[in-house]
Amino acid sequence: MMSAREHCHCDHDEDKSAPGKCCAPVGRVAFGQEPRVSGARAAEQAAAPAGWHHVEQIPLPGGVFAMGDAHGDGFRADGEQPVHLVEVSPFTIDATSVTVADFAEFADATGYLTEAERFGFSGVFHAVLNADPRDVVGRPPQTPWWLGVRGADWRHPEGRRSGTAGREDHPVVHVSWNDAQAYCAWAGRRLPTEAEWEYASRGGLDGARFPWGNELMADDGSYQCNIWQGTFPTVNTLDDGYLTTAPVRSYRPNGYGLWQTVGNVWEWCADFFSPRTYHDALQAAQPAHDPRGPAEGDLRVLRGGSYLCHDSYCNRYRNAARSSNTPDSSMGNTGFRTVTTSWR
Repeated sequence: MMSAREHCHCDHDEDKSAPGKCCAPVGRVAFGQEPRVSGARAAEQAAAPAGWHHVEQIPLPGGVFAMGDAHGDGFRADGEQPVHLVEVSPFTIDATSVTVADFAEFADATGYLTEAERFGFSGVFHAVLNADPRDVVGRPPQTPWWLGVRGADWRHPEGRRSGTAGREDHPVVHVSWNDAQAYCAWAGRRLPTEAEWEYASRGGLDGARFPWGNELMADDGSYQCNIWQGTFPTVNTLDDGYLTTAPVRSYRPNGYGLWQTVGNVWEWCADFFSPRTYHDALQAAQPAHDPRGPAEGDLRVLRGGSYLCHDSYCNRYRNAARSSNTPDSSMGNTGFRTVTTSWR
């Protein structure tokens, strides 16, 4: 496998090492739109009687693992190195991403409106647009395959002409970090820390590239995750069977019983993002115990890659891969899963 650093081809070469630039537009301002609501209002809106979280739970014993990129596959600016020891306490994590049906239960019970619904638009990949062309409100020059689409949201993933009928068991998308936090508050859950997410994704295979090992393809030549095949961003040969999201229980679970931690959709983590997080960790006692990332920042961590990842520009469908975006950002390839522990 060749290094992602040899393959990232964004439209502007100077942007190729910038976190998030290849994978998604950074912030709603990338579409030329100014924010009109805040994350604080998103949290206030979710104030409602506690709900019931129906996603299957996987209890993990915790322990010490080597966190970070052991193969040199990552982007330097993503800060996937140096590899360092981390200890995580026992926790319980969702076996799958939160689904459309799960999120619908929350939204219907609370009347919650996501930030995409309140902003009035969200990010849609150009090849799946299902809306009036007049609904397109912006196209970031660094990532022209992304469109800001009026009326796109979790109920209308490709634009106002689309819907979720038949996709109830797919991961919910067009949810911001703030939206995920609101769901967690209702469900009595929380987002995983970056360390918890990576520990869970590895499935007990310390140092492996993927949740199943080091080779992308199965022995029979089939894909083991939902990513882009063909020439990005124009031709998807659909060798894995999916143009956008796949049902959350597609492919095979990892050694811990988690489904699709890489590919399919990016997943929000609790931590603020910094490319220096791992360097700073080496200055502290080893192994770090339940690290939670920087105390502040402008970006939140994203993990796992998505159905749009391809090694020609975004080799981030790996256990160690890191990305980030602003907490009010939403797009058609980003969702979340939740955890709980005694120290939440």
